[in-house]
Amino acid sequence: MKKEINSKKIGLALGGGSVLGATHIGVLKALEENNIKPDYIAGTSIGAIIGALYAFGKNSEEIEKIALDLGWTDISSISLSKYALLSNKKLGKLLIKNIGDVNIEDSKIPLSIVATDIETGKKVALKKGNLGRAVIASSCLPGVFVPEEIDDKLLIDGGVVENVPVKTVAEMGADHIIGVDLYGNYKGRKPDSVLGVLINAFNYLMAASTNNQTEDADVMIKPELSSFSKVKTKHIKALIEIGYKEAKKNLKKAPFTQTA
Repeated sequence: MKKEINSKKIGLALGGGSVLGATHIGVLKALEENNIKPDYIAGTSIGAIIGALYAFGKNSEEIEKIALDLGWTDISSISLSKYALLSNKKLGKLLIKNIGDVNIEDSKIPLSIVATDIETGKKVALKKGNLGRAVIASSCLPGVFVPEEIDDKLLIDGGVVENVPVKTVAEMGADHIIGVDLYGNYKGRKPDSVLGVLINAFNYLMAASTNNQTEDADVMIKPELSSFSKVKTKHIKALIEIGYKEAKKNLKKAPFTQTA
């Protein structure tokens, strides 16, 4: 049994990774079993989606049910925009269906959603405003999904600037940080579609900076996910189980818990 040994605040940084983000659900399950309750959550891309559901009160079991019912067409549609091939506006509807049309600042756990200003290249940490629009922005893979305009900024995927938002959750006030890097050990695979090519290219561009961005995490969970597709949803359960096992292993070394 685990118990907290001090009153310092715990932050959870959930990284981007398309469908591989189902791994986050297993991590949440392990946290629940160890009675580790994040005081702050920051998420990028798929990490923003899972983080939002959790921050607004959905537990790991409820989020798993949502994920198992999803297909690629449930979160995307063809776009006529000059900016991208697809639209991910359906993400907003998904969140409204499951937690309502809410604002970020109304979350039960303080939440920050990371996006990138495509004009300046700077990080935008969204902590207020409409949740659905923020998650859409954070998940806009460049060239794949249409950018989202918020506060006169054209926003795309937060992975461009901070794929595992360790620094962001530290800025929120976290003393101890748990990070989940879905690409830390990912070796890649041959794409079989235009979508796969675009996602692979994007992931390789951001991979080099991620290691430097995650150095300050107390616990970094980096599961081996190379055998899984980043766009196919048929292995959701397997990804959840890997996330659970990897988190359990890493949490044994967490500096902010001890065995009772």
